[in-house]
Amino acid sequence: MAASRYPVSVYAAALVQTARLQTFAFSVRWSDDSDTFVRRSWDEFKTLQKTLKETFPVEAGLLRRSDRVLPKLSDTSLLVRRGRMARGLTRLRLLETYSQMLLAVAARVSRSPALTGFFAPHPLDLEPALPPGSLVILPAPEEPPPRPMDNLAIRDLKAQSLRCLQPFSTQDTRGRPFHARAQEILDVLLRHPSGWWLVENEDQQTAWFPAPYLEEAAPGQERRPLGSSGSQFCACQAYESSNADELSVPAGARVRVLETSDRGWWLCRCAG
Repeated sequence: MAASRYPVSVYAAALVQTARLQTFAFSVRWSDDSDTFVRRSWDEFKTLQKTLKETFPVEAGLLRRSDRVLPKLSDTSLLVRRGRMARGLTRLRLLETYSQMLLAVAARVSRSPALTGFFAPHPLDLEPALPPGSLVILPAPEEPPPRPMDNLAIRDLKAQSLRCLQPFSTQDTRGRPFHARAQEILDVLLRHPSGWWLVENEDQQTAWFPAPYLEEAAPGQERRPLGSSGSQFCACQAYESSNADELSVPAGARVRVLETSDRGWWLCRCAG
């Protein structure tokens, strides 16, 4: 049975690497024009492939090979000695291609609960911070890096420089103290839809930072708070409207807050 809300596109966002685990971050666009941000492991994709084969034996070519329409889950060769990080980035691109091919299959498969449930955001996807010690690596445009990268390669990525509006203290991605001063310039490496962005300071520390604390710092331009047109948040739970002036919001959707109120109801925009 096809789902009423289903993913229409999946794009690779980043490789998230910890000491023992690699996960792959994707931006998912849904049929209701909402966007979500999810992280999945290689083993979770393998489980998905197994589930789809069991659920759709005809489309998997298990009865007749000529009927096969499900794509294969390709992996990188273990014989290629390019380093764990470079291999992970190659996997990220392969998983993006695999996901896009799945969404191009007939609606019976692409809109099935198995596929829709896989890309629906999990509770951990909605957390504002990644596990301590996580390293986030953004893929190069259009193609994976041609050479192995060490743990400092994230500094080579193109980042936007923003100015901190007021002092803020947190922990960096390795659990060390991270202090930002008012007017300090920070480089934004990754913009998470929850409103927590990955930044780097001049000491090359990376940390998750609240977006409303940052403003444009480009020389020669008028600086304005990024939240002046509405701060962006990520819905941690689904909400079904009960009145004409309310929004129905799926879990994980990006919501822009236009006006707040101490009564608990805020004016928001979602999917137009």
